[in-house]
Amino acid sequence: MEVHLLPNERIDDLQRNGLRIIQDPKKFCFGIDAVLLAEFAAARAGDRVLDLGTGTGVIPLLMSSRTEAAFLAGLEIQEESAEMAERSVAMNSLTDRIRIVAGDIREADRYFAPASFDVVTCNPPYMNAGHGLVNPQDAKALARHEILCTLEDVCRAAGSLLRPGGRFYMVHRPARLAEIITTLQSFSLEPKRMRFVYPYIDREPNLVLVESVRGGRSGMRIDKPLIVYLEPGVYTEEIRRIYD
Repeated sequence: MEVHLLPNERIDDLQRNGLRIIQDPKKFCFGIDAVLLAEFAAARAGDRVLDLGTGTGVIPLLMSSRTEAAFLAGLEIQEESAEMAERSVAMNSLTDRIRIVAGDIREADRYFAPASFDVVTCNPPYMNAGHGLVNPQDAKALARHEILCTLEDVCRAAGSLLRPGGRFYMVHRPARLAEIITTLQSFSLEPKRMRFVYPYIDREPNLVLVESVRGGRSGMRIDKPLIVYLEPGVYTEEIRRIYD
């Protein structure tokens, strides 16, 4: 099909089953954290999946390829990003399986019924609103800083939209791990599995992947560390497998 691109937009290969995505590098492009989250999240055959703050829709697109989820939705507050995601979904002929909704995470129950999803994912803003903030209206700032939604907003939405026993998958910064755990638990989301991501084997982790279960019992598993680079510019074998 013919693809309509706006100024500065480009089409990138997602390197999975021929999937492609439209992005604007002057605004915001997905990073490795989104790819790792899409790999970490599990969806069973027939599951309904929602990605909160989906941006250009990379997580629903990737999960449509690697899972047998019946339906995937993405909620995105920035209308330009949501519209771009819709065009990517159409470009990949996935409109019968993926739905993009322009809307606010803080009002997620306006768009979706309570307890209507089996899986919720989120790659939220990592930084507090005032941390290094230059232009609060810039698309990159909105993606990185808690301007339009906080960790609490994200967890509240996930807790409301997941069915009992449903799973919430999130990627975040290890420095906020204590806050992450207490906020999840305050919305009946019990952390069950974590995996720390290290840029190099001799560095501190800079990402943490967290799986929680709505109404789950206490008890958590820590997966083996995920190392991204062997040396600058050279991915580890596991990262190469994830990208292949």
